Amino acid sequence: MSASSNTTTTPGKDTRAAPDGEERQKLPLFALLALATAVFITSLTETLPAGLLPAMSDDLHMSESATGQTVTIYAIGTALTAIPLTAATAAWRRKVLLLTAMAGFAVANTVTAVSSNYGLTMVARFVAGVAAGVAWALLAGYARRMAPVALQGKAIAVAMAGIPLALSLGVPAGTFLGETLGWRTAFVAMTVLTVVLLGWILVAVPDYPGQQAGERPKMLGALRVPGVAPVLFVTLAFVLAHTILYAYVATFLEDLGMGDDTDVVLLVFGAASLLSIWIVGAQIHLRLRSLTIASTLLVAVSAALLAVLSDNTALVYVAALLWGLGWGGVPTLLQTAAGEAGGESADSAQAMLVTLWNVAMAAGGVIGGILLDVVGTDSFPWTMLLLLLPVLVVVVLSRNHGFPAKRLGA
Repeated sequence: MSASSNTTTTPGKDTRAAPDGEERQKLPLFALLALATAVFITSLTETLPAGLLPAMSDDLHMSESATGQTVTIYAIGTALTAIPLTAATAAWRRKVLLLTAMAGFAVANTVTAVSSNYGLTMVARFVAGVAAGVAWALLAGYARRMAPVALQGKAIAVAMAGIPLALSLGVPAGTFLGETLGWRTAFVAMTVLTVVLLGWILVAVPDYPGQQAGERPKMLGALRVPGVAPVLFVTLAFVLAHTILYAYVATFLEDLGMGDDTDVVLLVFGAASLLSIWIVGAQIHLRLRSLTIASTLLVAVSAALLAVLSDNTALVYVAALLWGLGWGGVPTLLQTAAGEAGGESADSAQAMLVTLWNVAMAAGGVIGGILLDVVGTDSFPWTMLLLLLPVLVVVVLSRNHGFPAKRLGA
């Protein structure tokens, strides 16, 4: 949940999160790395089937397109349950809720690993998506709550580093493991990592109280808070733009004659994303607005290069670099913006952000598939540009609320 939630107990302070003296300005890295591992597991669980589709479809006796819906059902599970479950569990102790969510991943990945029935596998993937809905609404705010105000942006950046790590390293590693030892082994490995993480959380992550009944805001009431709606719109459009191309990047590169270079292109993208995470973490406390504008422009320039000059192999790599630089810090930027804009309704704003994020991911896969069948892969970068234009306009116009030019405490 968000740092603003501290006002429900001890206004703005928790002695475990921000002790007196010099320790106040230090990040609890061991605990934050546990959250980053949780983010890694959440992201990798969602995307891992993409690299294992042929083997999974053979074992489940389903087509690859049907097996590919294991990714879609995960996103649907998150989108449908993030808001109601966040409301239902608002009073839970935060550590208990985090442990419960991660235990859900252990169960879901174990069932996926042993199941030979398509229906059971889809149920397990839906349960994983439900666990993700709880985790995503919790993790960014948890990271903020563990850090002093001046370091909250860096704390979120550390936690969110699990996303590019999962995409750039986790998916290729999981694919390699699946190809060498079988796809089920990859999901077993995810369960083992999750069990280790549960012990890590028990030892290293501080606990916080939930919200009392009279202090819980209504979920949709957060939409009336100035700044929340612009952040949610930017989330929906930005993630949709990204997903339309990312979900079909292998097909896009294959049509360019670069199918054999897909892993290298994704490695460039992932490395640039990690650099972006570091830059955002270092600067977000002072420059959230300018970093969001810069991220939008970088991804837009990348899309423009792919739209106009994709016949040049070197420029495709440049585009992947710019795309990663622009995209890597976006989860941190948007989670931070939603938490700050939401204020006392930050938990609700985070839950809605998680919901829209996953709606955008699911929609990106569907819209990308339609564009692929009707127009072809050339349409992907142009569609990205069309979606990023209103994103840029909304960020620029939201200078008072949402993406303010002057931030409290900065």
